[in-house]
Amino acid sequence: MSAVAWVAVAAFLAAYALIATEKVPRVAAALGGAGVMLLVHATDAEAAFFSEHSGIDWNVIFLLLGMMVIVGVLKQTGVFEYLAIWAAKRARGYPFRLMALLIVITALASALLDNVTTVLLIAPVTFLVCERLALPVAPFLIAEAMASNIGGTATLVGDPPNIIIASRGGLTFNDFLVHLAPLIVVLLVVFVGLCRILFRRAFVYDPERAAEIMALNEREAIADRRLLWQSLAVLVVVLAAFVLHPVLHYAPSVVALLGAGVLVAATRVTAEDALREVEWPTLVFFAGLFVMVGALVHTGVIGEISKAAASATEGRLGFAAMLLLWASAGLSAIVDNIPYVATMSPIVADLVHANGGNGPAQVLWWALALGADLGGNATAVGAAANVVVLGIAARNRAPISFWQFTRYGLVVTAVTVAISAPYLWLRYL
Repeated sequence: MSAVAWVAVAAFLAAYALIATEKVPRVAAALGGAGVMLLVHATDAEAAFFSEHSGIDWNVIFLLLGMMVIVGVLKQTGVFEYLAIWAAKRARGYPFRLMALLIVITALASALLDNVTTVLLIAPVTFLVCERLALPVAPFLIAEAMASNIGGTATLVGDPPNIIIASRGGLTFNDFLVHLAPLIVVLLVVFVGLCRILFRRAFVYDPERAAEIMALNEREAIADRRLLWQSLAVLVVVLAAFVLHPVLHYAPSVVALLGAGVLVAATRVTAEDALREVEWPTLVFFAGLFVMVGALVHTGVIGEISKAAASATEGRLGFAAMLLLWASAGLSAIVDNIPYVATMSPIVADLVHANGGNGPAQVLWWALALGADLGGNATAVGAAANVVVLGIAARNRAPISFWQFTRYGLVVTAVTVAISAPYLWLRYL
């Protein structure tokens, strides 16, 4: 590698260490790292701001912005209070039942939407219900972020890397359902069991709080019924457009921005009120992170790692699948899985072709998808949903540290990837 590439690696590791240790605010660390990358010419304005493979993923940024505006309007209707009371009553106030219910809802929603949209919708409900039951909110938010990443793995639209894989591999929505959804159901059951162990200290049942919840009427929480119906109508159209992306060919970011614009224009909500709920620090953090990772792509660092892995596995399909699964999980824990998958997909396409194309060789696509999507659970910056959840927690004065998330994420990732390995081996190899 060139000297500039080594400087880029050093800058990335330094920024990542600052984010992990929280010595400085994570936004400052990300922007500082991005600035160093531009300063040493590891990337440039063209690559950082306009490149599809090594620049800021504006689709992610504007998807987040649009959905944050829609969620901000929804919060004014009281619907999240309604859902919080409904969920708590269904769980009868028992904390573990509540967490299991929220995990299942999050995972199912993430399979139909993208996982970022799902956590934006479910997080406000979580804060309210935990406040009502006097429960620590961090375990519930962490579990939901991980559930969104697991559930999103099941479908083409659930996680952005899956869209890249489908495009490169010529895979359909039904391909993902047939090949990955059965495994994801198993992983969700295992994950709920893991949560019972990992977060056991948070499951303190308060009979008085539970009785208070059971006495509430959730319908009384709705503050503005007209705005609620307007907001829900826009949200349903937006979600339908997400699901129909293969037919409509509108990017999710475009759909989210159009939905936000229509909602603000058609209701009495002012632009100032709608934009007040936007997590601006989270958006800026994403931008800095994309520039840093893009610099590693631009200088060829990630490409060199990928090519070395590909050459080491040539002609050995089983070994290639297992290496791809575990290496993808490890790398996706450190760098965002979107640029990683964008870099790896051409190499995987070549490997699939070299091993006969369709048939058993398709296992390489599923290994890449599982490794990248499940590996995102390992650290607080491994997936977009994780970063969004941490941003929401900080905004609501319930901050979750990098290591608080990561110490649970490493266990969940290790278990889910370990279960995925024999699934791939037995079904395809």
